[in-house]
Amino acid sequence: MIQLDELNTDKIRHAFYTRRGGVSQGIYRSLNCGFGSGDQRKSVAANRARTMAALDCEPEILVTCNQIHSSIVHVLDSDERPAEPPRADGLVTIRKNVALGVLTADCAPVLFSDPADGIIGACHAGWRGALNGIIEATVDAMIELGARPDNIQAAVGPCIGRASYEVGPEFPQPFLEQDRNNAEFFSPGEREGHFQFDLSNYCASRLSRLRLGEIYRLDCDTCRDEPNFFSYRRSRLREEPDYGRQLSTIVIAE
Repeated sequence: MIQLDELNTDKIRHAFYTRRGGVSQGIYRSLNCGFGSGDQRKSVAANRARTMAALDCEPEILVTCNQIHSSIVHVLDSDERPAEPPRADGLVTIRKNVALGVLTADCAPVLFSDPADGIIGACHAGWRGALNGIIEATVDAMIELGARPDNIQAAVGPCIGRASYEVGPEFPQPFLEQDRNNAEFFSPGEREGHFQFDLSNYCASRLSRLRLGEIYRLDCDTCRDEPNFFSYRRSRLREEPDYGRQLSTIVIAE
């Protein structure tokens, strides 16, 4: 797992997990944490239990979403785990022993911590969710719980890199309509009329506009780094039938 010293405190723990260290086999080898994949359910459950054990937590405290590339944030205001994963792309809580989890395979996981006020958040930021405001919505939900922007630390985790993320000629338009300065996140692709998109820095840019306390960004490329990360795009390029998902999580411990 990958951790940032700046995001860990005596009470708050987090991790951006790689694909290493699990029990899954084949294309899901080995720490696949996505029940939405075609992997054996018992293997996914065992992998998720391992991620929680690495943070000295019980497996049942992990909560993940039914991610739908939205700007919807679910507030966990009870110690009870939801019966079904909420349809959302962001989670926030002030509760202890509730691990907020995000599943990714090229999209950007973003973890948030306000250690002073004891509030955490996590969101799944694919291009669509980031463009439509999932990052801002997650911060807003934290503020509604009592967080202060200048106390919030945020970290953009491993996602697909610019060199791997080729997009079509129509892709930049909604970004440029939103802000002409977003042109900096696009560079010419190898194919005529195509572009390379920098999702990680785009997410970091949106965070920077919120005037948070600290912003961190992991410089990874999930598509190119096959030993460490699952990748939706890599699986599609190879015409594989499915792909695994890595977990990113944050929790307020007792």
